[in-house]
Amino acid sequence: MTDTEQQQKHKILVVDDEPDLEPLMLQRMRRYIRTGQYEFVFAHDGVEALQALDEDKGIDMVLSDINMPKMDGLTLLQRIPDVAPDIRAVIISAYGDMKNIRIAMNRGAFDFVTKPVDFDDLKFTIDRTLKHIAEWKDALSARDKLVVLQNELNVASMMQQSILPNQFARNSDYRLFGTMQPARNVGGDFFDVIGLQDDQVGLAIADVSGKGVPAALFMMSSRTLLKSAAIRADTPGAALSEVNNVLNEDNDACMFVTMIYAVYDPKTNVFSYASGGHDPPVVIHADGSSSRLPATEGLALGVMPDFEFGHLTYELQPGDTIVLYTDGVTEAINAEEEQLGLDRLLEAFVAKPPNDAEDAGKRVISLVNEFAGDVPQFDDTTCLVVRREN
Repeated sequence: MTDTEQQQKHKILVVDDEPDLEPLMLQRMRRYIRTGQYEFVFAHDGVEALQALDEDKGIDMVLSDINMPKMDGLTLLQRIPDVAPDIRAVIISAYGDMKNIRIAMNRGAFDFVTKPVDFDDLKFTIDRTLKHIAEWKDALSARDKLVVLQNELNVASMMQQSILPNQFARNSDYRLFGTMQPARNVGGDFFDVIGLQDDQVGLAIADVSGKGVPAALFMMSSRTLLKSAAIRADTPGAALSEVNNVLNEDNDACMFVTMIYAVYDPKTNVFSYASGGHDPPVVIHADGSSSRLPATEGLALGVMPDFEFGHLTYELQPGDTIVLYTDGVTEAINAEEEQLGLDRLLEAFVAKPPNDAEDAGKRVISLVNEFAGDVPQFDDTTCLVVRREN
């Protein structure tokens, strides 16, 4: 969060009937309470929560359990817009409770965390939710000053940026980095990093069809569904299959998303990946040479239900850098209407191999900008990088 955001105290309503949660929350979040970043208020069921929201307009967000007496968390989600339409809610769910997670997302939950609660992950989720709320309120306050189309693009851009990770692993074993440069016309690119069991990490990059707010909303839905599927799927292909089936259940707009989902295991250095109609990753080796990982068979998500996605694996060697990218990179256009292409991208690393993940990601964006010059681009430029250090 920025310094300005940190100076503002955010009031968070925690709704849970477990008596031990209140002292635990206050103890684990004491540092942020002392510095004035957070203020917590508590309710024990949905009825108390609605009363608190009605009486206290200073509450910024809700953190709610699902199973509670009088009124459960799912019912609370339906009622929140009646008393506090700009509030965002994060749901606490039992690990693997996919059914209730889906219901919660359909009823407007912004995100979720699983029990037992990892307070570092909770802090990150709270900050991302508060950032989204602030940007959403800024967009709403500006909407009357903008033409309809420009307002839609601004809101979509804020929604798009608010869900992207901004902190990445940097340790002696591996490093991560992701970045997205929005185009003039906002599309639906996103990337995500998902913490998994046994120190494994999930990596996703995707490109949603369409532009503007509809694409941004579909992007957010796709990202949330992937996160919930990733924590319970045995393989990347199984995760994509689950997301694809859910997207096909209610897709009257006929939107779709191309996506790569991968799992990196730092203990074995194995990178497992599955593709839903997306360009396969590339590997830049320590000497600057490169190779393209084989494509996995897979359709774009949201096109056909009950499609079984397979996966492939690659074992990273020391200094290997895997780059996942969207077509805004390879299809960047210059003044001569030439496309950048993958060959030019890989040639840029031959003479000077990347020295870490961040270097690789930023050089991809710089290469696109140098190639395009002053020519406006019509697609986001996005890449996600994982590098084995030793």
